Amino acid sequence: MIYITIQLLIITIGATSAMTWFSYVMSKNFRELYKEPVLLSFALKKTNINLSEKSRKILGWLIHYIIGFLFVMGYHIVWVKDILPISPLSALILGVISGVIGILSWIIIFKMTNHQPPIDFKGYYIQLFFAHIIFAFTATALYYILLTL
Repeated sequence: MIYITIQLLIITIGATSAMTWFSYVMSKNFRELYKEPVLLSFALKKTNINLSEKSRKILGWLIHYIIGFLFVMGYHIVWVKDILPISPLSALILGVISGVIGILSWIIIFKMTNHQPPIDFKGYYIQLFFAHIIFAFTATALYYILLTL
């Protein structure tokens, strides 16, 4: 159990970092705020939870990686239960599903917190969709590699 948890944490760090890197690159290229941890910290500010700015930033990053871990746990269950094989096609399927979940989650977060950041929402959701596909492909590759060790 410990070994599997460590593997899943490694996969989470790799996949979430790859996704985040993509979002940061897209943010820079399009000169838009597409950075999930930053948007999470802004959403936290709107909840009126009494935290310092530094604490909100740290919590934004922590929440981002915890959500990544939950996605990886979901993938793990799908693969262990043989619902899908560990393959590029399953990575694509999981990435599309994750992307849709991610977009719907952000729509809910923005509505619940009444947070309307000055961003191009259509562009954000498009890049978010592709960021989740990168997440899924990275998670699948790392999962496959760690299983063969």
